[in-house]
Amino acid sequence: MSFSDLKILDWVLIGALVVLFVAQVYWYSRYMAAVARRIRKDKKMRTDSQLSPTDAPGVSVILCAHNERENLSNYLQALLTQNYPTYEVIVVDDGSEDDTRAIIERYMVQDPRLHMTFVPYGARVLSTKKLALTLAAKAAQYEYLLLTDADCVPESNRWISEMIQPLLKEGKEISLGFGAYFEEKGHINRLVRFDTLFNGLHYLGAAICGHPYMGVGRNLAYRKSLFFDSGGFTHMMNNKAGDDDLFVNHVATKRNTAVVVSRDSYTWSLAKKTMKEWWQQKRRHLSVSPNYRTATKIRLAMEPLTRGLFYAAVIATIVFAVVNYELKMMNPAFGMAELLLSVAIGLFLLRWIFQTIILNVSARRMGLKRFHMISVLWFDIVLPLVSLWMLVVPKRQTKW
Repeated sequence: MSFSDLKILDWVLIGALVVLFVAQVYWYSRYMAAVARRIRKDKKMRTDSQLSPTDAPGVSVILCAHNERENLSNYLQALLTQNYPTYEVIVVDDGSEDDTRAIIERYMVQDPRLHMTFVPYGARVLSTKKLALTLAAKAAQYEYLLLTDADCVPESNRWISEMIQPLLKEGKEISLGFGAYFEEKGHINRLVRFDTLFNGLHYLGAAICGHPYMGVGRNLAYRKSLFFDSGGFTHMMNNKAGDDDLFVNHVATKRNTAVVVSRDSYTWSLAKKTMKEWWQQKRRHLSVSPNYRTATKIRLAMEPLTRGLFYAAVIATIVFAVVNYELKMMNPAFGMAELLLSVAIGLFLLRWIFQTIILNVSARRMGLKRFHMISVLWFDIVLPLVSLWMLVVPKRQTKW
């Protein structure tokens, strides 16, 4: 290898680093920072947005329950004390074997707005939750459906009002909300909260920028007519999961989708306690991503791809700088070791700092716990590798 060859490789590595750095900064600036920008804009423009009884049509709140006795005892009351004129709560008993049905019936005696249906025993479907949601949608009295889970509790009694407003005032058909997790001690909780924040900023930011691709069943609203006109879950019944993100990916467009980021619109859940539980949940969510629209898959692949290539380019540049330095010790004319090392380390630190600022400013404006820089770097490296492993390595089947 000649001196000129080394010079060319030096500039190729520097060029690659700069391009990948710019791609990452663009992605964070455009998509990940979109939620923080929206919150700031909404605060400047916000007035009392409480809907009057005449402007507030009925809403059907739907949740499925499979062995959720404890969660329903803790959280169902919050759904029945919402500050909204006309609504009902429909709980679908999805084959529970505990006292779930007894808890629901007890609340039904106290509040006539609460209704219950159930998935027929022995239903031959891959996803009983999709069947449960379909049954609830058919039973719903009202045009506006608001979905959550049995283990979720709204941030405030204005949750229904906040989530439904875009459907009424802006003529939208889908309203995407944020589902947060309670802060607790431990590394698993930090991992879950970081992953939730990162994914939330991603799908909400993409929707704000005109590219909606998913929602979460913990906090999602849409029109009943949209659900049935689009065929509901008929096109995805071969997937056990995906009742939320696959449906949104199928029907959401720039024109019909709204994003709600006000604090009163959040729902809260308890995070998984063990790595095994979180791993199973994460794998289940990722299992439906191959069924996303092609444009969505390409757009989603760009960030982790440029991120991985950036880390690889940083490592390659540092290694090459060391080689250049050794050659330079023998011949001072060789290579650009100092420049290579400065560019690699400098861009790495700049991206790290920029990423931490974007994530923590967003978390602060959302009223969530911020993350230490070391945690940001650790999760930034580990989570993509976990996702890649789950997508590439098939799940081992358990023999019964």
